[in-house]
Amino acid sequence: MKLEAVDFNAPDAAEKFVESLRTTGFGVLKNHPLSMDHVSSIYKNWHGFFNTEEKNDYQFNVSTQDGFFPSTVSEVAKGHTKKDIKEYFHYYPWGQCPDALQAELQDYYEQANTLAKQLLSWVQEHSPENVACAFSQPLSSMIEGSEQTLLRVLHYPPMSGDEEPGAIRAAAHEDINLLTVLPAANEPGLQVKGQNGEWLDVPCDFGNLIINIGDMLQEASGGYFPSTTHRVINPEGADMTKARISLPLFLHPKPEVVLSDRHTADSYLNERLRELGVK
Repeated sequence: MKLEAVDFNAPDAAEKFVESLRTTGFGVLKNHPLSMDHVSSIYKNWHGFFNTEEKNDYQFNVSTQDGFFPSTVSEVAKGHTKKDIKEYFHYYPWGQCPDALQAELQDYYEQANTLAKQLLSWVQEHSPENVACAFSQPLSSMIEGSEQTLLRVLHYPPMSGDEEPGAIRAAAHEDINLLTVLPAANEPGLQVKGQNGEWLDVPCDFGNLIINIGDMLQEASGGYFPSTTHRVINPEGADMTKARISLPLFLHPKPEVVLSDRHTADSYLNERLRELGVK
């Protein structure tokens, strides 16, 4: 398995992108329309936020899942026992956010959602007829007007050397949602698990946009699009002193959207949140 960046503007971009999703669970885009200057500014400003005590003024709400999640309540990936070494902020347009950071984050949220609808349309267009016909509605319309799509600002702090043995920045896991849209982080570390069990580095050149399949798309496609296992490994040597910021947008359908005979988006999400121990 090999991950290669697809030129967003190429005539065959949609076909190559969906083929990559299908065979690896990931697609990597270059020359996409999202502004990396915008992303850089968000990284800088939120790195500052995570290094202040102000973050504690925005403690997460258990019922709505918005706000700041400290490392003490960090996720435990399904099948694991150690908490991930990270803290993060959940942003929804209706949720809490520092006033000084909200306008910039909301602007990115809207731009990334617009692009995401196009990418979901690509997936629909290049799905086999039997797979596309099984979708309860067009994929792009599943997220239209959704208040569940989540922008997460992730902060992986510098390593101190006294972390819990066996804990890593993000243990091997699959995402819950339809697709995840992720600008390359400011530091490497993201890996994907190949079909042969080998861990491969995801191309992290700054400017790349990384998209991966979540469990909901796997469910809705009857397994045709695989939700691929991925992780963020710990840095080594001099890189241990570097923090890592990333900005995944998790595309969630409206709660009532039917994914399969077994699940709506709402039933699937709540089942997984309980498994993660955050609800």
